[in-house]
Amino acid sequence: MNMVVNETLRLYSPVAAVTRKIKKEVRLGKLVLPANLEIVIPIIALHHDPQLWGDDVHLFKPERFVEGIASATKYNSAAFIPFSMGPRFCVGMSFATTETKVALSMILQRYAFTLSPTYVHAPFPVITLQPQHGIQVMLHPL
Repeated sequence: MNMVVNETLRLYSPVAAVTRKIKKEVRLGKLVLPANLEIVIPIIALHHDPQLWGDDVHLFKPERFVEGIASATKYNSAAFIPFSMGPRFCVGMSFATTETKVALSMILQRYAFTLSPTYVHAPFPVITLQPQHGIQVMLHPL
């Protein structure tokens, strides 16, 4: 379940990007970023970067996380940040992931599901990433 949730968060991060303001001058590789500069961290771009995740970056492959997040990211802590990172990460991260696992476990105990033939895959960023046309699934009792 962890692998499926993590791979889903990698492909479809709840937030597309976060903005941060630099407090004091900082060196980032060859760049020098001045104080008071606002930067945008594109989470979706990080999670879809073939240099970080491989050529199959757009495929749903939960097995990427079979040995955990650290191994999947090759120990690059900034490569997987669906809830941001550092002191301003989303405080609801643990609740959201636990709630997702509980809900999925309860559904999968009673139902199998398939996508509706009318389903159109169209992720749409509003404030958070949402399915533009809803999630059309068919539940089949077990």
